[in-house]
Amino acid sequence: MGNASRINKEVWVAAGLRTPFAKADKELSNVGAVQMSVAVLNEMKRRQGINPEFVVWGTVVPNLDYSNIGREAILESELSEQTIGLSTTLACSTSLVAAIQAGLMITDDEVAIAGGVESMSNVQVGLSPKTSKWVRALPAQKGFFKKISHFLSGIFGFSLYIPRRGNRKTGKSMGQHAEITGQRLGVTREEQDKYALSSHENYFKAADQGFYDDLVFPAFGLQKDSIPRRNSSLEKLATLRPVFDKKSGKGSITAGNSTLFTDGAAGVWIAGKNRIGGIDTPYKARLIDWEIAGVNIEEEGILMSPTFAIPRLLERHGLTYDDIDLWEIHEAFASQVVATIKNLEDPAHLKKTGTTMDFGKFPRHKLNPNGSSIAIGHPFGATGARILSQTVKELHRMGKGKKALISACADGGLGAIALMQN
Repeated sequence: MGNASRINKEVWVAAGLRTPFAKADKELSNVGAVQMSVAVLNEMKRRQGINPEFVVWGTVVPNLDYSNIGREAILESELSEQTIGLSTTLACSTSLVAAIQAGLMITDDEVAIAGGVESMSNVQVGLSPKTSKWVRALPAQKGFFKKISHFLSGIFGFSLYIPRRGNRKTGKSMGQHAEITGQRLGVTREEQDKYALSSHENYFKAADQGFYDDLVFPAFGLQKDSIPRRNSSLEKLATLRPVFDKKSGKGSITAGNSTLFTDGAAGVWIAGKNRIGGIDTPYKARLIDWEIAGVNIEEEGILMSPTFAIPRLLERHGLTYDDIDLWEIHEAFASQVVATIKNLEDPAHLKKTGTTMDFGKFPRHKLNPNGSSIAIGHPFGATGARILSQTVKELHRMGKGKKALISACADGGLGAIALMQN
């Protein structure tokens, strides 16, 4: 396996660490994105005693204080200032793509940390483009009266810029798009609520067994994830009202079957073949291959690109769905996960992907066994690294030779996937 891969060398992933995740404006509301990033980098270095050659880091929500959060985090951390830091952004796929990029960049003798962060509690409000131009031009005005004239010309048009929580082209939020896709594919409210409940149940089953104990470290006064709801039930989920389609009577996406705005940071180790042995953890796996797809947003659905990428990658390796021992599909919305499975099992959709294999029925019992974003939370830039660490740990528990496929959809009709094997 791997002869047709996009990767022509050994790239290894070892489990890293993350902060606990918290709902925006709650426990981590006073902690900024750089602070959370520094905490993860420091803890990873302290526990392993390794200074990476590269840090590839990502965040999705822009901030006027910095453009390269990867480098800023290094400069405030215990890492050497000679460490190269760069940033990447691909919406919810950000830190999965960061890991792929790091793997392609390092040599057999190098180590990188890939990951990301989001502080939804601290989304920065700026000035609108027109107001920004007006403010910047003020110092250039010569003389008191010209300054007063310029000031008066713009003061009544003063306006703020608040980063949009939706797609720039369509004007719709991810939830609105997911609602449209779910209705088009016949995803029911009951399917979504059942799936959301399973995310919480799987999370607590894993947490009670200590699965997260060596993947999450206490940070900023928070000992563990604060979003998962142990007392969730289908009855409680059924009482929640639709959020994104309130008028048609068909709305089915609620706060209970979708992810919440979340604060948190996560990192993962990426190593060449000559360095992976020096990382002191049993949770390691090869990054075999990757794929990124782009789709027509309105025709296919803004979060459906993985349903194109997955068949293409699997056919490249001659693998069916059941040949994958562990599936980790990011849960932006229960609707999106169920819609993804429906597409993967639909011959008409598979024909559009250009593949010809019979991939079989999707093995739902292999999906997200330790819970995922609906239960844990979804800091956009951190989710990919969280999933990677969970994946390599679960592969270790499953035994040698097992394969996993990670999928993360993203705004813009994009999404990244990765094939791994221990």
